[in-house]
Amino acid sequence: MLTLSPDLQTPLVSQIVDGLRGLIVSQVLKPGSKLPSIRAFAAAHGVSVFTVVEAYDRLVAQGWLVSRAHAGFFVKRRGDEGGGSASGARERPLPSFDARWYLKQIFENRNLPMKPGCGWLPHDWLFGDAVRRSMRQLSTDSPALDGYGLPHGHMALRMVVAESLGEQHLAVDPDQILLTQGSSQALDLAARLLLKPGDVVLVDDPSYPNLLFMLRFAGAHPVGVPRTPTGYDLPALEALLTQYKPKAFFTQPRLQSPTCSMASVAHLHRLLQLAEQHGFTLVENDIYADMDSSVRPSLASLDQLSRVIYLGSFSKTISPNLRTGFVAARRDTLDELLHLKMISGLTSSEITERVTFGVVTDGRWRKHLKSLRERLAEAHRNVGRKLLTLGFELFHEPEAGMYLWARHPDLPDSAELSKEATGEGIMLGPGALFLVDPRPTGWLRFNVAFCEDERLWRFLEQRIALGSQGGQ
Repeated sequence: MLTLSPDLQTPLVSQIVDGLRGLIVSQVLKPGSKLPSIRAFAAAHGVSVFTVVEAYDRLVAQGWLVSRAHAGFFVKRRGDEGGGSASGARERPLPSFDARWYLKQIFENRNLPMKPGCGWLPHDWLFGDAVRRSMRQLSTDSPALDGYGLPHGHMALRMVVAESLGEQHLAVDPDQILLTQGSSQALDLAARLLLKPGDVVLVDDPSYPNLLFMLRFAGAHPVGVPRTPTGYDLPALEALLTQYKPKAFFTQPRLQSPTCSMASVAHLHRLLQLAEQHGFTLVENDIYADMDSSVRPSLASLDQLSRVIYLGSFSKTISPNLRTGFVAARRDTLDELLHLKMISGLTSSEITERVTFGVVTDGRWRKHLKSLRERLAEAHRNVGRKLLTLGFELFHEPEAGMYLWARHPDLPDSAELSKEATGEGIMLGPGALFLVDPRPTGWLRFNVAFCEDERLWRFLEQRIALGSQGGQ
């Protein structure tokens, strides 16, 4: 049907889109005719199914094709709707990179060969041996399969969490800990407790896409507080507090996603003062704490949970498939969160919590964390050096956590770049996903643990060269 050339500078996805569009315009492919299946097209042209998926999706979004469930892709019958010319179709916007797209792609396309934009660690960076040992031990203990777990979650694991928080100078009892299905459920519970439709809620800007989607779905109005390498734009924050009078501020002071910035102790103290002055609750998302080699205060430790709800997770350092997170809060607040947890999903999985307990009480757990931190620090140095060599600007160089937030002057729209990268089997993290008010931006989130493949750097170097030529 088409002749594709991997040697051309034009990405394969664009070659397929342009070629099929030309066949439709020239009536070689007539309205209503069926295209080859994704797998058949990929096999016939020697390309990956991901390349074909992206090309077909673009043609659907542009109005050239229609997808019919269980039937395939067909040339759209254009009728009188206009836009039948090639120029008209090019003016149609391509699929937007929003939170819905992100959630769908991040899980459906997790098998892309390269994933520098993802939010988890590679398999061999995780504590897989301890997970397997814990699962074997659990099978010999014959856990009860009837009934449900405790509403608060597995007591032994809550005791471990309380002890760990105590080492970070946050004094809590196990009955102030609520285990959740990952930090996502913890965020959702906090949002449902604190907010009602129409309420203004502050968030970091840039921020976590799933949080933004969750807050908007609940009817809240998220307003962004600009991040800096040392925390927050405090004058902007104070102006927003006066203007909006928010009910809560959902924030990541430590190793924030996507910037990996760290809020200074002075900023934490000021934030607590402002929370007291303006009467809002702080929801501190500290899911990357185990990746931080330094012992540093949190909002929760400075405040001792007076105005702070504290969230943590084991999924980042053990396994993303072990959906075990937790909330620490005042007893009265925790009682309300517990009630919401029971309404939405009864108890969390005691089996998963027991496996997690086995891992974090494994004699090699602390050694694993130390090794992981050292490996991430080295990856930060290597990836940062490569980005700087290519001419990227780095927002911050923490040498800890998973991410680098970077942009290049010759790559002004990271969403377009990410669409092209998907066609080459690369999952990037376009900056527009993370902005509270999405707009074209050159910022990208790089997961340093997934940036070893040289094909990523060849792709970036090629796109920078093309962008530089276009600007001349």
